[in-house]
Amino acid sequence: MRTIAFAATLAAAVASATADAAGTGFDPRVIAFGEAREEIQSTPITQRPYRPLHVYGNTVRRRHQRATPKPQQHGARR
Repeated sequence: MRTIAFAATLAAAVASATADAAGTGFDPRVIAFGEAREEIQSTPITQRPYRPLHVYGNTVRRRHQRATPKPQQHGARR
């Protein structure tokens, strides 16, 4: 019974992650194959999408984003 509940919870989490992936820069694939893998590997690590279980890459991207100031819009008033 626990296995079924866990599987249902996991399936719901993956389904919702896939639905939200398009707008957030999140890639729900844990393991990529073929052309998708080549595309990911040819992209600099700071520009790759976030992926589940990819702790090192996700950490590098977060640290880079926090250390890089966001560009200001010209003409914006405070």
